[in-house]
Amino acid sequence: MVNIRYVTTEEEKQKVLSAYFKEGLEGQLDTFPSKEKRKLIVLQYIIGRFELGRIYSEREINEVLKIIYGDFATIRRALIVYGFMNRSKDCSEYWIKED
Repeated sequence: MVNIRYVTTEEEKQKVLSAYFKEGLEGQLDTFPSKEKRKLIVLQYIIGRFELGRIYSEREINEVLKIIYGDFATIRRALIVYGFMNRSKDCSEYWIKED
C-alpha cells in the first residue's frame, strides 16, 4: 500500500530527477536525497537499470551502481530497505522484487 504522501505526478518525477541527475539521466547522481519522497523517486529510476527476472551477484549490482553514484553501497542498501530488490540470506544473489 502506497502512502498518499509519496504519490507523485510525472512532472514532479522529472523535476526531482533533473535536480539530482544534473548531467542528465544517463549521468551520475549528484547527491542521494535525504527526503523520503525524493529518495523513492530516485530509487524507482535506478531500479530501471536492472532486468526483471534476472539474478545478480553483489559484484554485478555494485558495477551498475558505481556508474550511478560513488557510494554504491548506500544505494544498494536503500534498494533493499525500500523494497525495490530482494537478496539471498548470504547476500550473494540480488533480484528485482516483483509485486
